[in-house]
Amino acid sequence: MTELPSGLSARVAELRLAFDRSFAERPTPDTTVSEDLLAIRLGGEPSAFRLAETTGLFVDKKITPMPGGSHGLLGIAGFRGVIVPVYDLQAIIGYPAARTPRWLVMMAAAPVALAFEAFEGHLRLLRDAILPRDASEQARKYLHEFAQTGGFVRSIVHLTAVLDAIRAQARVASPKEER
Repeated sequence: MTELPSGLSARVAELRLAFDRSFAERPTPDTTVSEDLLAIRLGGEPSAFRLAETTGLFVDKKITPMPGGSHGLLGIAGFRGVIVPVYDLQAIIGYPAARTPRWLVMMAAAPVALAFEAFEGHLRLLRDAILPRDASEQARKYLHEFAQTGGFVRSIVHLTAVLDAIRAQARVASPKEER
């Protein structure tokens, strides 16, 4: 076996000790507060929603149209053995209806899926990069915040507000019979 030069031997021993020590020490937790977002496009605008508000993302899922139905209802689809209603996210939040929504996201709060046209990826941002909208912009009741990402701004769609709107439509569409 060949001998290493003395300076290199010392450096190898130092690196070996540091490597071994890294397994003996308790890992330091990540203290940065971050948010995970799914980057999408709605009506051609960069948008996003919180990953925590979803349970699944699907592409090119078969949607069976339903006759009648409420505003934005595209039909029903099967997800992991459960049939759920599918709504056009753009139509619900006030944009023109999507022409060909390829993507579906399953909401965490209820068995409802939302369709949209374009998925752009996953974002992990520091909480400081997510800001509230100005009071003048609060008229958009589904878009209370925005995220600053790579030189442009993405509106964050609050899926719980979207679900509230869907439930309100359902109550209006089928009022309970009075006794």
